[in-house]
Amino acid sequence: MDYSSNSRWALPVILVCFFIVLLSNNVVFASHKVFIHLQSQNAVNVQTVHRTGYHFQPEKHWINDPNAPMYFNGVYHLFYQYNPNGSVWGNIVWAHSVSKDLINWINLEPAIYPSKPFDQFGTWSGSATILPGNKPVILYTGIVDANQTQVQNYAVPANLSDPHLREWIKPDNNPLIVADASINKTKFRDPTTAWMGKDGHWRIVMGSLRKHSRGLAIMYRSKDFMKWVKAKHPLHSTNGTGNWECPDFFPVALKGTNGIDQYGEEYKNVLKNGMDLTRFEYYTLGKYDTKKDRYVPDVGSIDSWKGLRFDYGNFYASKTFYDTSKNRRVIWGWSNESDIFPEDDNAKGWAGIQLIPRKVWLDPSGKQLIQWPVEELETLRTQKVQLSNKKLNNGEKVEVTGITPAQADVEVTFSFASLDKAELFDSSWTDMYAQDVCGLKGADVQGGLGPFGLATLATENLEENTPVFFRVFKAQQNYKVLLCSDAKRSTLKFNETMYKVSFAGFVDVDLADKKLSLRSLIDNSVIESFGAGGKTCITSRVYPTLAINEKAHLFAFNNGTEPITIETLDAWSMGKAKIQY
Repeated sequence: MDYSSNSRWALPVILVCFFIVLLSNNVVFASHKVFIHLQSQNAVNVQTVHRTGYHFQPEKHWINDPNAPMYFNGVYHLFYQYNPNGSVWGNIVWAHSVSKDLINWINLEPAIYPSKPFDQFGTWSGSATILPGNKPVILYTGIVDANQTQVQNYAVPANLSDPHLREWIKPDNNPLIVADASINKTKFRDPTTAWMGKDGHWRIVMGSLRKHSRGLAIMYRSKDFMKWVKAKHPLHSTNGTGNWECPDFFPVALKGTNGIDQYGEEYKNVLKNGMDLTRFEYYTLGKYDTKKDRYVPDVGSIDSWKGLRFDYGNFYASKTFYDTSKNRRVIWGWSNESDIFPEDDNAKGWAGIQLIPRKVWLDPSGKQLIQWPVEELETLRTQKVQLSNKKLNNGEKVEVTGITPAQADVEVTFSFASLDKAELFDSSWTDMYAQDVCGLKGADVQGGLGPFGLATLATENLEENTPVFFRVFKAQQNYKVLLCSDAKRSTLKFNETMYKVSFAGFVDVDLADKKLSLRSLIDNSVIESFGAGGKTCITSRVYPTLAINEKAHLFAFNNGTEPITIETLDAWSMGKAKIQY
């Protein structure tokens, strides 16, 4: 993934805010010089305020994409893009950590770093594949010159008997793949995990761009994993999306929650791409024609930036792997900081976190994926409190006490007696506009059936809080459920230095039982929320000034005219993950 200084501010909206604040080209130029300077400014003091307790992050400095997650010989490996010299993007190496449970980690020395002519200007994102004979290999994008010409390289463990695979070798026959004349050499990166076809040949996909707007998933094949030939046609492409990066392509079983690692027409397949025009990730479900090596999205699976997302919030550069130890597909995602200026990250000494790994499987409808935090996370639960059969009328809230609200895991099921008060759904609203609807109809705007949900990282009087809530609308033929995570009042910090957005997505759920469930993982500066059992997921990054540590509160609330009942609410304080630096 390209995360150069020109794209530091993650989302186009942030860029707009940034330029409004700076006002002049001279200031922009000055800010760019400051950014370059900060790339190699080592953190002396690391601020602990807003640092997470159970999400993965290194001791200090910048991180971005999770790379090459894998389970090998009883150990989970996570590689990730890391700046060892500063808290903004730059000097990128492949940092390396290992774990027995995906929650507690041991940090090792960097595995891959610029050192050869084929990667002297950068070692960017990639994936791991386990070859026959139980031999892991990493494929990654190398930057060969100052023009950001991108090639695909490989690395192998120096010692397979080392349980942590600490040292990796980059053989001299690199690069394995060089872009031909038909490929944009600066938009050619992030190789996927390889898979073997029925013909015995390996296949991988890279993200790319054609003619400024057509996103490409370029396929290469190999008999021996060393000599790769570009397929005549991409695995898939779509016009009007812009560059694709961090692609992922994997199969899912038609039934059940177990993962699979077999590619074929008898399974559903998932193609995910990060689109740098929006800085969100989108996926489709479809059929993989193994004879033609082409992927075709299902009818109704929208193949563009209007489509489904793994997460409707601050979530990017995700990577999945098949976990053989528990027969599951696991997805990792990265969340950057939502403060705009690099000086903010430099001041606190760190930037970026890896989100909680999630198990992923196909919804029984066959129309979307389900995600849920890996079960190992529950080992960090400590104090537990419960509520049940608590009715909330319009404007009422109840505080959840007895836990640490700044670092908690909350599961709640809401029920309601009637759908009659659901607001009318505007036919112009689609998933494309969910975020705008949430911005217009926030948690404080009274509705009929909703808004109701959780007010997280809140002050006692709610002058600071990040509400995660549902609203139910009546459409022409059915009901539409909106899930929002609204950061507009998340902090009292000066507005122009903070990206405080209303993230939202619609939830495809049957309301026949008149119930909606919500789980939120709250961890000081991040809130990961899972609506309706993981059908719609939203991650927000927030930085309260008052609602921090023991001063944070947690409420369940209802601001709709239809009474809501908290059928069950289970909340736990969360302990700290053990991360050895």
